[in-house]
Amino acid sequence: MLGDPADLTAADHLDAAREMAATNRPFLAYLLAEEAARLTTDPATAADIRAAFPDPNLTRKETD
Repeated sequence: MLGDPADLTAADHLDAAREMAATNRPFLAYLLAEEAARLTTDPATAADIRAAFPDPNLTRKETD
């Protein structure tokens, strides 16, 4: 059984984001990375995390 989600660290969220990206789940990866960035105290590191996992809704291309 999982513990309290409030106990998860930025590193836990970032690991999960990488797993989601590797399994082609970009929106879940983005959400987890956003939480990792929110939990990160260093603004430069948070910016790097956000850059590595951009919002897929803003980057996807429409096709017919």
